[in-house]
Amino acid sequence: MPAKTRATLLKRIREVGPTDFAGLALDVFRYQVVHNPIYAQFLDLLHVDPATVAAAIDIPHLPIALFKKYRLQSGEWKAVRTFTSSGTTGTITSHHPVRTEGWCRENARRAFEDQYGPLAGRPVLALLPAYLERTGSSLVFMADDFIQRSGHPDSGFFLDDLVGLAEKLRQLQLDLAGPRPLLIGVSFALLDLAERHPADLRRIIIMETGGMKGRRKELTRAELHTTLSAAFKAEHIHSEYGMTELLSQAYAPQNGLFLPAPTLRATTREVTDPLSPTASGKTGPLNLTDLANLDTISFIATDDLGRVHPDGSFEVLGRLDASDVRGCNLLVL
Repeated sequence: MPAKTRATLLKRIREVGPTDFAGLALDVFRYQVVHNPIYAQFLDLLHVDPATVAAAIDIPHLPIALFKKYRLQSGEWKAVRTFTSSGTTGTITSHHPVRTEGWCRENARRAFEDQYGPLAGRPVLALLPAYLERTGSSLVFMADDFIQRSGHPDSGFFLDDLVGLAEKLRQLQLDLAGPRPLLIGVSFALLDLAERHPADLRRIIIMETGGMKGRRKELTRAELHTTLSAAFKAEHIHSEYGMTELLSQAYAPQNGLFLPAPTLRATTREVTDPLSPTASGKTGPLNLTDLANLDTISFIATDDLGRVHPDGSFEVLGRLDASDVRGCNLLVL
């Protein structure tokens, strides 16, 4: 396809709404079939003729494990940075090349502000110790942009200064002017804060990003939220759903029910037949369509188990067993 097609798609992605998402997904699919050789090879191995894919629900999704093995790039361009996943020593991490940082920032802001309103003037406090201690974290990149975008003097990262963070949060709780402050943190660090510095923080948006990173016993989301709600007297604990392989996020203002960004849609597939979609409301592995991934791959078969509701919201209920063996042998090129 000519270069101007990408520009046209980017414009449409910026403006995408619920009614035109499926049609745009098909056009992105056709673009990536031409420009992403790994995806084209994947379809060839499945004996899928792209010309026969007539509906968005029928677009094959690439196993997420292939981000560990291949450079999943659509088109010829030089990455300005590469996002990498966290991993224990000796494990292979996922790599997601970034064509332009501005596009990443634009999409992350849109996803957040679509649910919570403007970042400008909102205090943003980030408690992400495990992520700050390594390079290539897309979550740190997003949080840093939110902090800069907020322009608030109290915004910033708190690596291990729980005392300073707790005092800052108490001050912000008492300041009733302006938008609600945001505390975004990895689960184990929020639990540390809850145990050492419980306080009435009901005005603060407390948002967990998941992850114990081996530092605490794993908890269900419900258990985590119950503990944090009790410590901070919060009616609801918010959740963020994102990953190295995505440029779009989803947010759950309450009860772990995620509302995706305008550029993101979730569906589920059958466990025993990864090319067959499940009915709405049935539990299955999540397939994610991220239109913002135009320059890499927009169709990703994850290892997260979930349930998608008719309105497009979704729950994340756990992980597939033996998740490092993703898809099936045929799909591991």
